Amino acid sequence: MPELPEVDALGAFLRERTTSRMVVAAHVAQIGALKTFAPPLDDVVGRGVVGVERYGKWLAIGLGPRGELDPSDVELHLVLHLAKAGWLRWRESMPPASTPKGRPMGRAAGPLALRVWFDDDSGFDLTEAGTRKRLAVHLVTDPTAIAPIATLGFDPVTEMTPEALGEALRRRNQQIKGALRDQSLVAGIGNAYSDEILHAARMSPFALTSSLTDEDVARLAVATTEILRSAVEQSAGKPAAELKDSKRRGMAVHGRTGEACPVCGDVVREVSFADRSLQYCATCQTGGTPLADRRMSRLLR
Repeated sequence: MPELPEVDALGAFLRERTTSRMVVAAHVAQIGALKTFAPPLDDVVGRGVVGVERYGKWLAIGLGPRGELDPSDVELHLVLHLAKAGWLRWRESMPPASTPKGRPMGRAAGPLALRVWFDDDSGFDLTEAGTRKRLAVHLVTDPTAIAPIATLGFDPVTEMTPEALGEALRRRNQQIKGALRDQSLVAGIGNAYSDEILHAARMSPFALTSSLTDEDVARLAVATTEILRSAVEQSAGKPAAELKDSKRRGMAVHGRTGEACPVCGDVVREVSFADRSLQYCATCQTGGTPLADRRMSRLLR
């Protein structure tokens, strides 16, 4: 899943390539991806891009009045959420926006969800792998009218303080891993970076938020800031096609089950759930005690 650093880099990538470009066509290939119907998607045609903003793991492409490119005058926002398996694929040269008979292109089945063309023949595809389709596209006058954006917690890159983090974590008692991934508490962190943050903070992913001392929260705030800012810097300036590999290379424990922890040399362990898994170092994070893995427990019965 693209998380804050990758979405931030995608936003910068789009901002650089699309600002002052005019939208000439937009077609939805997966009807379920479009979550709004008024205004219709065709309303983006003839509008210029005047900016791209990030909200947690969401991107909002600002569109001005038709035929104008005034950055202070945004009438619509094309808002994108890539979910778990979505991605943005940039094309310097797009295929035709319609067939010779005038039928829109880009409505075929498969991973393609949305296709957008600009007036210099460039554009992008939104794709989503797998059968569970969660990618979301909204066309709205105000991004904060979208419920998941309206309820986002604070931004951990631009608004992080120990006080802000402590206030968010103490709203409810839950495992710290889940709290970091809860978008209503902290915006933009997902499965991968929560693993990395907890490893850097030397905390068990199963620790309860109610058990955290002020010193724990301060340490977690520092780790969160360092991990995310480093990832943002690492992702900055990279084309969209390189961001996934860049993310994988930067991971210390996430996705590295069975490898050596880069800090202590212990083996990186995994706990599996129905639709995801977490990775951690027992020596660094749990006092050397492996966490219970329900999947393995069932296999050993």
